[in-house]
Amino acid sequence: MIAAVMLGPAEIELEFRQERQAAGIEAAKKRRVYKGRQKGFTKAKPIRAKELRDEDLTVPEIARALGTSERTVWRYLKDTTFPD
Repeated sequence: MIAAVMLGPAEIELEFRQERQAAGIEAAKKRRVYKGRQKGFTKAKPIRAKELRDEDLTVPEIARALGTSERTVWRYLKDTTFPD
C-alpha cells in the first residue's frame, strides 16, 4: 500500500517530465536548432574485418586488431556484402 502511494507521484512526475521534454523539442524544431539523435559511428571499417578474415585471422584476433568486440566483428562479417 505504501509503495502504491509513493508510485503515484512518481508516475505523475514522469508524465510531466515527458511533456516538458516534448515541448522543448518542439520549440527547438521551430527555431531550427533541433538535430535529433546523432548517428552512431563504427570504430573500424567493416571491409577491413573481411580483409583480415581473408588473411585467415580468427574473430578474436580481428576484434583485437580493430579495437572492437567480437560481436561487432561477427556483425561486420555478416552484414557487409562484398563484391567478388
